[in-house]
Amino acid sequence: MVDLYVKNGKTITGQSIEVLIDQGKIIDVATKIPGNVEAKKVFDLHSKYYVSSGWIDDHVHCYEKLSLYYDKPDLDGVDAGVTTVIDAGSTGYDNLPDFYKLSKNARTNVYAMCNISKTGIIAQDELGDMTRIKDDLVTKMIEEYSEFVVGIKARISKSVVSGNGVHPLERAKAIQKLNHDLPLMVHIGSNPPELSEIMSLMSPGDIMTHCYNGKQNGIMNLDLHRIKDFAIEGYNRGIIFDVGHGTDSFNFEVAQEARSIGLTPKSISSDLYHHNRENGPVYNLATCLDKMLYLGYTLPDILPMITTNPAENFNLKNKGQLKSGFDGDLTIFDVESKSKVLIDSNGNEKTTDMSIVPHFAVVAGEVYETNLEEF
Repeated sequence: MVDLYVKNGKTITGQSIEVLIDQGKIIDVATKIPGNVEAKKVFDLHSKYYVSSGWIDDHVHCYEKLSLYYDKPDLDGVDAGVTTVIDAGSTGYDNLPDFYKLSKNARTNVYAMCNISKTGIIAQDELGDMTRIKDDLVTKMIEEYSEFVVGIKARISKSVVSGNGVHPLERAKAIQKLNHDLPLMVHIGSNPPELSEIMSLMSPGDIMTHCYNGKQNGIMNLDLHRIKDFAIEGYNRGIIFDVGHGTDSFNFEVAQEARSIGLTPKSISSDLYHHNRENGPVYNLATCLDKMLYLGYTLPDILPMITTNPAENFNLKNKGQLKSGFDGDLTIFDVESKSKVLIDSNGNEKTTDMSIVPHFAVVAGEVYETNLEEF
């Protein structure tokens, strides 16, 4: 007898799909599971809902003990149809062990990037003092919490580095090299330092989050309405573009222009924390997906950006695919025809008539109903 039998679901192409999960793992996926299946729980979707691998949001801030950027993992996770969240550097050596302990209480799968500053983001300028960056302390966290720490994070913008330019990024690259090229996510924003200098230091496979921000130091020349040459070169060289919407870091015009020349994101993330979840403009990952739909991306374009691709980016080898042997994480959702106002980080409004609505998150075979508020 298996733990969970999800029957009569559908794929985004309209095909039937059924899934068996036992002991936290997917054991079978088929258009129709043959025979008389015995299961502790049978979840019949009556051909109403789409089934995908569990959604992964690879940029949130969910260490609830901070005072600046914080949230509870399940509010960003299963309550919003997201089965896995990756905290993007909220914690460093000083507080990551405590975050790890707290994360065990969540229903959502929680992972972390270790901030290269030992303090994590207890204040906006965690990289303003270079003595806070200790290669050995970051390495210690990576080694001791190898099942939890999936990458390192460096926030390289004016308010964070406080006059230190790209020196913190140079240190981050050195730490990355010491730790077998562990994934590195780089936050970008206002200058100095210049984005061109930041991207010149990044390697293929490094992840640039907030890639479509509407700031002067972003990828687009706002006066000429043209993507900067060095941004195109960096993208073509293999720098991974991650949305990282956030309060201040997503602009419709920039994202549209980037799409028009093929600079599509590999991953879509929210940069959620309590304030932009409660008050917008982010609200939840699904709303970020609605914005990408509005820009012309299709569901087949979008789903890998929140499943397969972030799993690949952060070496989550058992997540991101609906295949036997992978973790038993599913997102069950619908696409509804309804009018909805979408707002970017600069207050620009767009009205869509199509909205992605997650209804259930399945984590290791446990079914959770979402709890999304209308806004």
